[in-house]
Amino acid sequence: MYSVRLKKGKEKAVKQLHPWIFSGAIEQVKGKPENGDIITLTDYNNDFLAYGFYNDQSRVAVRLLEWNQETEINESWWRKKIQKAVGARQDLIQKEDTNTYRLIFSEADFLPGLIVDRFADFLSVQLLTSGVERIKPILLDELQQLLKPKGIFDRSDASSRTHEGLEASSGGVLSGIEPPEFLTVKENGILYDVNIVQGQKSGFYCDQRDNRRLVADYAKGKRMLDCFSYSGGFTLNALKQGVLEVVSVDSSALALETLKRNIEINKFNKIPHRFIQSDVNKQLRQFRESDEKFDIIVLDPPKYAPSRSALTKASRAYKDLNRMAMLLLKEGGLLATYSCSGAVNISLFKQIMAWAALDAGKEVQFIHQFCQPSDHPIRSSFPEGEYLKGLLCRVG
Repeated sequence: MYSVRLKKGKEKAVKQLHPWIFSGAIEQVKGKPENGDIITLTDYNNDFLAYGFYNDQSRVAVRLLEWNQETEINESWWRKKIQKAVGARQDLIQKEDTNTYRLIFSEADFLPGLIVDRFADFLSVQLLTSGVERIKPILLDELQQLLKPKGIFDRSDASSRTHEGLEASSGGVLSGIEPPEFLTVKENGILYDVNIVQGQKSGFYCDQRDNRRLVADYAKGKRMLDCFSYSGGFTLNALKQGVLEVVSVDSSALALETLKRNIEINKFNKIPHRFIQSDVNKQLRQFRESDEKFDIIVLDPPKYAPSRSALTKASRAYKDLNRMAMLLLKEGGLLATYSCSGAVNISLFKQIMAWAALDAGKEVQFIHQFCQPSDHPIRSSFPEGEYLKGLLCRVG
C-alpha cells in the first residue's frame, strides 16, 4: 500500500479524528498512488495514523476513512458502512407520513464524497470524490440489496467532481429504471411532485423538513411571504396549518409550476395564494414601494458563501436581504431566515441579523434557532458538516 507522511506537528487533527488532510500538510508521498487509491497516513516519524483516499488534484489531498491499523478496507468494510448509515435512519424509514430523506451524508457517515437521498421508490446519488467513484459498483449493489429501489439515478454535482479531477457526470440511470418526470413523494404528510432528473441539486431539499413544520405552527391565520420558495416546502406546510394567505416568490418558472402542481395534488387551492416569478431582492423592493406588509416572512436563499473567501461579500448580501424583509413585516411580525453556507456559523449569522436590524431601525428578538435534521448528522470531529442554520425572529 502507498503511504503519505505528514509534516512535523501536523498530526493533531488526525488524532482527533478529523477526516481531511490538506495538501500543504504533506511532507512526502511514497510511491505513485493514483487518484482514488487508498493510502496509509503516517506522522513525521512514520508511525501509523490512519487509512484514507488519496487525490493529488484536490486541496483535500487525503480523505480519511479508518483509524484502526488492524482493519482492512475491503468490500466488506464498504458494505458495513452503508448498512450502518442506512440503519441509523430507521426511524425515518419506518415513518408513514414521510418517504423522502437523506440516507448517506458523506463524511458525517464516514463515506466521504457519497450522498444518497431517497425519493419514494427511487434513490438519487451524488458521487463526488475519486475514491467513491472507484467503488461505485459495490455501493450501487449494496444500496440495491438493502433498499430494493425501482431505480438509482446519478445527480453528481459537476463542479465538485471537477475539483477532484473527475470528469463531469452525465447523470442518468445507474441501476433499475428511470424515474418519471414528476415523482410523488411525502414529507410531513404533504405530497410533492419532484423532478429528480432536472430539479436543483438532488431534486428536493429534504434538509428543511423539520423547519418547515416548525414555521408552519406560527403561520395559522397569518399572511405569509415565502421567498426562494422553490417547489413550495414552507408554503405547503403553512397551507396545511391554515395560513390566511401565502405569496410565493422564486426566480425559476419550473419551480413555481411544480409548486402549483403540489398545491393541486394536496387540494390546498381554496386558500388565497399568489405566485410571483422574480428575483427576490427586486421583488422585496417592489413590495416596499407598494407598502405591502406581511405577518410572517420566510427567507431560504441559496448558498451565498461557498467558501471562507466569500464571507465578506456574502455577509453584505445576507444583511441587505434580511433588512429589506424586516421593513415588510407588520409590528411584531416573524422572520424565519436561513443560511446554508457552511462558512457562515450561527454566531456570525446572529451578528449579520443584528446589523440588518440596526440598518432597518428595528428591534429583533431571536425566539427559535433552526438547524439541520437528524438525517444530516454533524460528526463531532467534523464541524464542517454543519451547514444549515436559521433564526426565527420577532421584529418590532
